[in-house]
Amino acid sequence: MPCLLALLAVAFPRVAIVLLWLFTSFFSHIHGIVIPILGFISLPLTLIVYAYLQNTHQPMGAVQLVFIFIAVVLDLGLLHRGTVARR
Repeated sequence: MPCLLALLAVAFPRVAIVLLWLFTSFFSHIHGIVIPILGFISLPLTLIVYAYLQNTHQPMGAVQLVFIFIAVVLDLGLLHRGTVARR
């Protein structure tokens, strides 16, 4: 089941965010509503990685920042691929 959820998060990150929001407390460590909404709209994979790192209860170190950087790069690549496909 966790592998299926990971595959779903990479293939359809917005669907995974909605399912995690409805059925789990995965986003309970993110205070406020602004970051989840902006993450859902613009950088969904980054939101999932950030929420996972917040749920591990470890301080943000270099390894965690590398994971966030990779997620941002993947999200920006997905956004760029969508704009190229529309042309």
